[in-house]
Amino acid sequence: MLVLYETAMGYCLFKLTDAAKLDSADLYKEFETPERANKLLKLKALHRFTSTATAVEDLTSIQEGKLGKGLKKFLTEEVVEKGKGKESLVVVDPRLAHSISKKLSIKVSAPSPADDHSDLWRGIRSQVAALLDGLDPKDLATMSLGLSHSLSRFKLKFSPNKVDTMIVQAIALLDDLDKEINIYAMRVKEWYGWHFPEMAKIITDNVAYARVVCAMGFRTNAATTSFEKILPEDLEAVIKAAAEISMGTEISESDIQHIHALCDQVIAISAYRAQLAEYLRNRMNAVAPNLTALVGDLVGARLIAHAGSLLSLAKFPASTVQILGAEKALFRALKTKHDTPKYGLIYHASLVGQAPPKLKGKMARMVATKAALSIRVDALTDADGKSEEQASLIGLENRGKLESRLRALEYQSDMSGAQRFANNGKSQERFSMKGNTQTYNTATDAVDLVPSQREPLEVAMKAVLDVKDEKRKAKEEKKAKRRAEKEREADGDAVGKIDVDEESKETKKEKKRKRRESEVNGEADGGKPSYLLFCRGTLAKQKRTARPEKWHAKQKRRLQKLPVLVHP
Repeated sequence: MLVLYETAMGYCLFKLTDAAKLDSADLYKEFETPERANKLLKLKALHRFTSTATAVEDLTSIQEGKLGKGLKKFLTEEVVEKGKGKESLVVVDPRLAHSISKKLSIKVSAPSPADDHSDLWRGIRSQVAALLDGLDPKDLATMSLGLSHSLSRFKLKFSPNKVDTMIVQAIALLDDLDKEINIYAMRVKEWYGWHFPEMAKIITDNVAYARVVCAMGFRTNAATTSFEKILPEDLEAVIKAAAEISMGTEISESDIQHIHALCDQVIAISAYRAQLAEYLRNRMNAVAPNLTALVGDLVGARLIAHAGSLLSLAKFPASTVQILGAEKALFRALKTKHDTPKYGLIYHASLVGQAPPKLKGKMARMVATKAALSIRVDALTDADGKSEEQASLIGLENRGKLESRLRALEYQSDMSGAQRFANNGKSQERFSMKGNTQTYNTATDAVDLVPSQREPLEVAMKAVLDVKDEKRKAKEEKKAKRRAEKEREADGDAVGKIDVDEESKETKKEKKRKRRESEVNGEADGGKPSYLLFCRGTLAKQKRTARPEKWHAKQKRRLQKLPVLVHP
């Protein structure tokens, strides 16, 4: 019996001297000493790894249960070509045993759940330095450490679980590109609108508008420019007719150069956006085919990006998937005790969008339920299962069921409404034959034919009139604002004038009151009329001449109260 064992140095093929001891319960005693281990196992062949990359490749294949190139070559040379194919080979992994027996037709003894030969592998691991004569244990530990680091780095670098990271980055970039395209296109229309304002009314597509500006340049070149690769014939005729009667201003050559540069940016970003959308569609079909078939690539990518990864999204229940993206509204409703939201990002799915308003909540709940199942199938299926043609079968079946359920709900609601409102709830009258008959009125067949397309000049004139109406409305709004400002200023001046008048009235009243007090004081002192007292000097002179002795006594008392100044 042969035993295959892999180490950091390479593959080792041992010869088991006593096959009966493999199933004994005392197998671990045979590896207590190096002598007993060498007596039980004999090294027959050794395959060394040529480089770290080769070791990482072979060990990765063994971990996945596959037969690598190095192991296949080693077993072919040492077992098949030497005629040892009839001997039984013991390996550690049952998947690897199945691969070896299938490709090399070697009799392989696979470990069973009851007997996995754990004592054998544990004993070889403990005595590997003695079984491999001339191997230093320190060198083996160094090789094992380096190989483990390389293997971990390889797993982190090429992990299949990290594929959905590309989806998260792609959908985020797609949203950013949409914002940039809208901003740039709006700037182009505002900038070129000064020269040709009617064209924004005629062409609504941003990319077509930018391409027309790049092809035409000045609006005077519209008559000699061909737009057959950009616009249909009817729009081309309307553009040329509107350019002749446009009311835009003239711009210089440098202005049109900068406008052309901005238009080139819009066209380039739009082209890259289309490439990114195609890349995201292919990536979603490869990573989550069932989710893509059910809700679409954009909605599925936003769900994965919001959850962080496909595996994290698979752990969410259907109720969480339904309101994923509406967390703020959910917590606000719970805080204010209002109704919780019925849908989040899943509202943009086509199945929810085509449902009538009354059935959107029910349809969102059913789509979230089927989406949760599809997500778990995509997350737990290996890469080989996703690459098959029937990978998206579950998503397509669920979509068909939901569409049929939606049609049944719509028919049910229509029938209930028809029964409820037919004849205002009254029963149908019984039919009875009547004598009077009605003839067919042929005059009602005459219908005025409406032309499918108006003349280009009429459309251009309509665009010009629309621009004129917008400018007239803008002027009227400006005049109304100015009139309102003037009225506010006039109201402020009137209020200020009223305040000034009130202040002047108060000062006049104060002056009259002081005059009355002075008159009263003058009559109390000398009984003289007040019109003779013009100022304080006049009043003092009058007092001095009327009572000279009293005035002199008063002056003497004032002098006595003054401080005495002593000169040095």
